[in-house]
Amino acid sequence: MTDYGEREILREATENSPGGRRPALFWTGAALVTLGVVLHLPMYFQARDMHYHMAGMKMDATMSTGMVLIVVGLVATGFGLLPRRADFSATARLRVRALDEARISATHVGLLLVMAAAVTIDVMKPTSLAFVVPGFAKEYGLKTALNPHGHPAAALLPLFGITGTVLGSLVWGWLGDRIGRRAAMLLAGVLFVGTSICGAMPSYELNLLMCLIMGLGAGGVLPVAFTLLSETIPARHRGWLMVLIGGDIAGAYVLTSWASESLTPTYSWRILWLIGLPTGLLFILLTRWVPESPRYLLAVGREDEARRVLHRYGAEIVPIEESELAAERDVRGNYLQVLRSPWTGLTLVLALVGAGIGLMLYGFQLWLPTNLRHLGYTDVTADRVLRDSSLIGFPLNFLVAYLYHRSSRWTLIGLSAVVAAALLGFVALGDSAADDSALLRTLLVIPIWGSSSVVAVLSAYGAEVYPTRIRSRGSGLAAGMSKAGGVLVIAVVVAGVALPSVRVTAALGAVPLVLAVLLAVFVTIETRSRRLEDITAAELGREGAAA
Repeated sequence: MTDYGEREILREATENSPGGRRPALFWTGAALVTLGVVLHLPMYFQARDMHYHMAGMKMDATMSTGMVLIVVGLVATGFGLLPRRADFSATARLRVRALDEARISATHVGLLLVMAAAVTIDVMKPTSLAFVVPGFAKEYGLKTALNPHGHPAAALLPLFGITGTVLGSLVWGWLGDRIGRRAAMLLAGVLFVGTSICGAMPSYELNLLMCLIMGLGAGGVLPVAFTLLSETIPARHRGWLMVLIGGDIAGAYVLTSWASESLTPTYSWRILWLIGLPTGLLFILLTRWVPESPRYLLAVGREDEARRVLHRYGAEIVPIEESELAAERDVRGNYLQVLRSPWTGLTLVLALVGAGIGLMLYGFQLWLPTNLRHLGYTDVTADRVLRDSSLIGFPLNFLVAYLYHRSSRWTLIGLSAVVAAALLGFVALGDSAADDSALLRTLLVIPIWGSSSVVAVLSAYGAEVYPTRIRSRGSGLAAGMSKAGGVLVIAVVVAGVALPSVRVTAALGAVPLVLAVLLAVFVTIETRSRRLEDITAAELGREGAAA
C-alpha cells in the first residue's frame, strides 16, 4: 500500500485550486472535535459506580466546554474541506480509457482493503442501534414490550438514527459531487468522532439528536465509497470487486455483536457509542491510502492532480484534443437530473429495489423473531436471526459477485426476483408456513441472505449507471431509498400500531420488488466490463435516438 502521508490527504486540492481547501483549518477542526469528545469522558467514568447510569445527571462545565469545541470543530472541518465550486466546464483533456486499461496494482489492492475496512466501520454505526436500544430504554424508562407503561416509545431512537441515514445518503451524495469523493468521506469520519459523545450524554433528548447526526455520516459513506470505487477500479474487474466490498457488510454485524457481548456487560450500552471515537479516528487515518477519484479530478479540470493519481494506479497518461467526459457537458449537477431522461427508468428501478429491501430489512426481518415465536418457535431470538443472516450471507456473496461479473443487469433482476418470490411464498402461506419446518427454513434462508446481497448489488449498479457529475447523487438516492422503508416501518412501531403478521410484512417488501423486476427487464442496461464513459454515451445516445 502506498502511504499518502498526512500532508497528502488534502494537498491535492490546494496546489492547483485557488481559493481551494484549507488543510490547516481541517486538521485544527478535527483536533477540536477529538478534544471535545475526550472532555465528555470524565462524567462517564464518574458514573462507573452506578454501572454508567447517567440519566438525570447534570452536564458539568467540562462537558459543556467539550460540546462547544465539537460544534466549532465541525464548522472548521467543513470550511477546511470546502473548495471553490466544482467547475465541470473545465474538463481536463486526458484519456480516461487509460485508467480502465491499467492492471490491478498494489495501489488498487490497498484501496480495496481500506474501503472494505471503511465500509465495515461505517455500517457498525447504525447496526449498533439493535444492541443499544434495550439498555437505552431501560435506563430512561421508555416504552418497550417488557415495559408497556413506559414513555415515550423506545423505537424513537432507531427512528431518529435511520432517518439520519436517509438524509445522510442524500446530503453526502450531493457533497461527493460538490467537494469530491474523498473529502466527503473525511467529513463523515470527523462526524463519526463527534457523535460518539452519545455514549456520555446524560440527556435523553440530546441522545436522539446525536443519533440523528450520527446517521447523517453513516448514511453518506456507502454511496460515496462505491462512487469512488467505480471510478477507480478497471472496468473488467469493477463490478464483482464492488459487490465483494458490499458483502463485507456482514462483517459489521459480526463485529458489533462481538462488541455488544464482550463490552456492554462491563461498560453498559454506552460503550457501543463511545467506540465511535477510536473507530472514527481510524476511519480518518485510513483515508491516507485513498486518493481522490481520478475521473472526478478530470471532470473538474484539475489536470495536474489527476496525472499524479493516474500515475499511482499505473495508468498511462495520454493527452487528447477533447476529453472523453465532454459528452456530459449538458448534464446538470443536481438531483433533478437523475429523474430526467435518460435516467428516469433506471432511477425508478433502483428506488423500487431499495424501497423493497428497506421494507424487508426493517419490516419482515425486524419483526421476524416475534412473529416466529407467535408461530411456535419459542427459541428464536433477534440475536440468533442476525447471526444467521451474517453467517449465511457472507459466503454466498462470492457467488453473487461472480454472477454480477457475468451480467450486472440480470444479476440485479434475478436476485431481486428470487427474494420477491420467497416473500410471496410467505404471503401465500401466511401462518401455515410454520406447519412445515423444512419449508419454513428454506423460505427464510432466501430473504435473510438476499437482503445483504441485494444491497451490495444495488450499491454497485447505482454507482455505474450515472455520469460523473451526478454519480454520487445517483448512488446516494439509491442508498437513501434502501433505508426509507425503515423510517416507515419504525414510525409504525412508534405510533403504536398493532404488530404486522408474517403475511403483511412479507407483502410490504414483495410489492416494490416485483414492480422493480418487471420494469427492470425493459429499462436496465448491461454494465459488465464497460467503461463508465461508454455507459453514459450509450444512455445519452439512446435518448437522442428516442428523440
